[in-house]
This record gives sequence, C-alpha cells and structure tokens, in this order.
Amino acid sequence: MKFVEISKLFSLNKSTYVNLRWIAYIGQIVAILVVQFYFKFSFNYTICIAIIFLSVLSNIYLQFLIKDNQINNLTSSIYLGFDIIQLGTLLYYTGGITNPFIILLIVPSVFSSQYLKIKSSIFLVALSTISLILLTFYYQDLPSPGNLHFHAPDYYLYAVPLSIFIGLIFLVYYGVKFGEENRFRKQAYDQIQEIMAKENELLSLGGQAAAAAHSLGTPLSTILLTAKEIKKEYGKDQKLSKDLDLLVSQSNRCSEILKKLSLSPNIEDEFISSNISLSEYINEIIDSFKEISKKKFLVNLDQFKKKIKIHKSAEIVYGIRNFIGNANKFSKNKIEVLLESNEKETCIIIKDDGLGFPKDLIDKNKLGEPYIRSKVTGEISKYGFGLGTFIGKTLLEKNYASVNFENINENGGAMVTIKWKNKDLKNI
Repeated sequence: MKFVEISKLFSLNKSTYVNLRWIAYIGQIVAILVVQFYFKFSFNYTICIAIIFLSVLSNIYLQFLIKDNQINNLTSSIYLGFDIIQLGTLLYYTGGITNPFIILLIVPSVFSSQYLKIKSSIFLVALSTISLILLTFYYQDLPSPGNLHFHAPDYYLYAVPLSIFIGLIFLVYYGVKFGEENRFRKQAYDQIQEIMAKENELLSLGGQAAAAAHSLGTPLSTILLTAKEIKKEYGKDQKLSKDLDLLVSQSNRCSEILKKLSLSPNIEDEFISSNISLSEYINEIIDSFKEISKKKFLVNLDQFKKKIKIHKSAEIVYGIRNFIGNANKFSKNKIEVLLESNEKETCIIIKDDGLGFPKDLIDKNKLGEPYIRSKVTGEISKYGFGLGTFIGKTLLEKNYASVNFENINENGGAMVTIKWKNKDLKNI
C-alpha cells in the first residue's frame, strides 16, 4: 500500500489505546477501594468492581485476540462507545452528575475526534450527551460519611452538565479540525517520501549507468585497439576484414551508447560530479525545461560572487525545479532566475511575468501549506491544492533554506526567494 493511501486511514493505534484503558481501569479500582476502605464511605462497590472486571475482559480480548496493530474506524467507535457506557454506569452508582469525575465522560469523544471519522465523533458526542442528561436526573447518592448528605441547588446541578456539554463540543470541534489538518499534512509528507524515493531511485540508476560507462570504457577501448591491429595484419583476407570492420563499428557504437549513459562522459576518474555550485544546479534545471517549453528563460549571474560547492542533492534539485516549473506554468512569456551571493548569504530569486500569487493566499500567509485552495476564479484550474509548493518548500527548508513568496507588483508577476546562510550551505 502506498504512503498516501495509508495516511488516509482513520484508525487507532491498538497498543496506545489498550495502555490508556489499563491506566483508566487501575485508576477506577484505586478510587473505589480508597473510598470504600480508607474513607469508609458506604456505597455499592461490588457492582462497580464487577463493571470494571467486565471492562478488563474486553481489554484482554482487544490486546490478545485482535491481531491488527491499527484498530479500524468501526471497531474503534464500538470500543469508545463501550467506554462511555461503562464510565456512565460507574458514575450512576457513585453520585451521577455530582461526582467530580464526571468530566472524564468526554474523554472518549475528544480522543476519537482526532483519529476517527466525523460520523464516529458525532455518534460518541451524542452518546456522551445522552449519558450526561440521564446522570443529571437519575443516579444514586454520592458516597459520603453517614452524617453528611451532599446536596447541590438545582441551578448549580443543571449548570454542571451544561458546562461539560459546552466543553465537549468545543474540544471535539478543535480535535476534528486539528486531526484533519494533521492528516492532510501527514498525507503531504508521505507524498514527499514517495517522490523522493523515486528521485533517489533515478539518481541511483544514473550513478549506476555512469559507473558502468566508466568501468567498461577501458576494456572496450582495448577491444577496439586489438581489432584495429588485427585488421592491419590480416586486412587482405576479405572475409576476415568484413568481420573486423563489423567488430570495430559495433565497438564504436557501444562507446557512443556508454557516453550517453554517463552523467559526465568527459571525466575519466571522477565521473560523478558530487560537488557543484548553485549556478550549475540552475543551468542543469533550466536546460531540462528548455527542451519542453517555448518560453524564454533568463539566468542572471552578475551578483553571484561567492560560489560555494555543495554535494549534489536530489532534494535541492527537486525543490528548485518545482518552483522553476511553477514559474514556467504560470508565466506568459518569460522566466527570470537571479543568483546573488556575498560573504554571508546566497540567494536564488525566481520571477515570472504571470498573474502572480493569488491575493487571498499570499495575504493570509497560506502559501507553502498543503491542500489549500484559492478563491480567485482566474485560471483556477492551474492553481491546484498547493501540494507542489508545500513539497518544494519543505525539501528546501530541510536543507537549511528559507523560502519567501511575494508578488512583484499589482499588475502581476510572482517572485520566489530561496535564501541560505553560507555557513549552512557548506553543511549540505
């Protein structure tokens, strides 16, 4: 299953959930035993122990008989619903709405809001609300000393479930929102992993091709030289001469093929360029776009004074290529790339003559976040959900860069500024 498909699943981690339930059951048992035997408050504690025992059995079943590491949405909803009913039943025998532990009734709903589907959260919120209402009107007395009877005024008694309900809605709403944002961000990060895995695979394949070209160059030259020498000696034999000509021609053909496979065919020993400057990065990327685009690309190196050599990185190549690709996509006729550097900083500025970034996104600093959608109607089909920008920004920031987005002027034109401190650039 792909990274992205996994990130869309709604589920609970079984081991985490099981451990949380064990903690809850231990807390419940300790509370009951302390109230009964230490404070000596009389209440029907045997029924409470029996309820907890049944819950413990369900947790043992979950831990040992369900083999999945991730509990699916339906099973999770059933277990969390059971937890609400179990806790509600305990609270019925121990004071109902007057029990200070009533606040724990909202925990399963809040827990589900971050990990399960919205329908599951709605179901659990409804179940918690029903439990709160029932425990407000139906419950046994709160355990207390024999000479003390706890009584709260009705307006206070009814305010408690109301306040808990408001807190429940508030926390579940934010849990759903944060959970949704986390899933989107995880999905985006998973796509980065998938893309970079492909990039590294291609880079590795290119390295292997270069290594093969380099390694086979010497024996191929030997074969070619030997064939020519044999032809000089036995060239008068027409049948043998034709075979030698074929051998020489095929050797030359192999040599040309190996040169095409090589990343740096003109370098004999260090055939893979491991240390290059950003200007070489830019030139490689621009050349690849010139083959597929009719638009005009301008590269300005006038202010590129400090040329720092860095290790070749698929992440940097992909990040810069992404923003140059966006400029090519949205520009009208021209894309300009400026490289600037001094003793402290190195900067890449990518400009285009298109419409610029959507105003509603750039004003709210939303650019660089995954799964965002502009409300601007012009060329909306091109904008997408910002995933490419998020990936490019994330990859470059991972390599110590800062990325800034702005519009050149009111008439349009987008500008992306990628900046490194020279001390950080040297560490790549």
